[in-house]
This record gives sequence, C-alpha cells and structure tokens, in this order.
Amino acid sequence: MEVKINRDIRNYTESMFFGLSLRQFVFALLAVGVAIGLYFGLRPYLGTETVSWLCIVGAAPFAAMGFVSYHGMTAEQFLWAWLRSELLEPKQIRFEPVNLYYELAKGGAGYDEKSRKNPKAG
Repeated sequence: MEVKINRDIRNYTESMFFGLSLRQFVFALLAVGVAIGLYFGLRPYLGTETVSWLCIVGAAPFAAMGFVSYHGMTAEQFLWAWLRSELLEPKQIRFEPVNLYYELAKGGAGYDEKSRKNPKAG
C-alpha cells in the first residue's frame, strides 16, 4: 500500500469525492448543472454543434473557479479583491517627478531659487 504525501504540507487538500476536494466537487457539479441547463434550454433553437460549444463555454468559468488559485487566493477571493481595487475603491496615482540632483544642488550650494545665481559667487 502506498500513501502519497505532498512535499510541501501547506499545499495539502483533503480529497473527499472522486479525488476532488469539497470545493472542487461543488464547482464541478455547478458546471455540469449549467451545461445541462444550457443544453436543454437551447436545443430547440440551435443546432447540436452550436449548443455543445455553448455548453462548454458556459460551464468553463464555473469549473475553473473550483480549481484556480492565484497568489494563494481562491477564484472568488481574487474576483472580490479585483472588484474592490478596480471598481469600489479605485485610487488615482499621480506621478510627480523629483529631480534629486537639482534638489541637492539647490540646498547644498546655496543657490537662489528666483535668480538661479549663486549668492556666494559674487
């Protein structure tokens, strides 16, 4: 009997149904439900090939949400973070360049800001 152990124990997820975690299993069922609903809803109006492609396109986002993780966040956590940063709490970032050499020369050498002359030189 062989037991598989992840190299990094922090990435461990318990598989409950058919080798999937509970989260993956629920989203897989949701994807299957969406595909079945699209199939029976669109079959009278469209051809079989078109309906099959629409089922794939309609179910893919739900299936992906169960398996995708980005920077340690689940898909819905990532979507919520994106919505907050882009729509709910957008920040306007202004770029104001600073000439470090001018600032150092202005303060250190005693330059006069208005005339741009060195008062020490004469």
